[in-house]
Amino acid sequence: MLTVYGIKSCDTCRKALKYLTARGIEHRFHDVRGDGLDIQMLERWSDRIAWEKLVNRQSLTWRKIPDADRNGMTRNKAFATMIDQPTLMKRPVFEAERFFAVGFSEQRFADFLKGRQLVNY
Repeated sequence: MLTVYGIKSCDTCRKALKYLTARGIEHRFHDVRGDGLDIQMLERWSDRIAWEKLVNRQSLTWRKIPDADRNGMTRNKAFATMIDQPTLMKRPVFEAERFFAVGFSEQRFADFLKGRQLVNY
């Protein structure tokens, strides 16, 4: 089953969920604010994709981080900050056995639905 990790109020997450529902793609939604975000999730995801791609550098949360901390951002600091402030996480994150993606792209899903195996995308 495809799990979508995100935030209920995120426009991109809502667009992705609408896309999945319209195509009958079975999925479940995990709200990282309400349901939580933990180190095990972040470590599992970083086994499939570079940890830097999990950080939303366009977010207001990122811009509120002092320059010195942003410039010296490490994996551990990023994960600790994401756990404390889930809005720092780039979203949505899609996770299934044969599919993993950060951010929503209709083309990526079209490729997946055509049977292409996408991992570390």
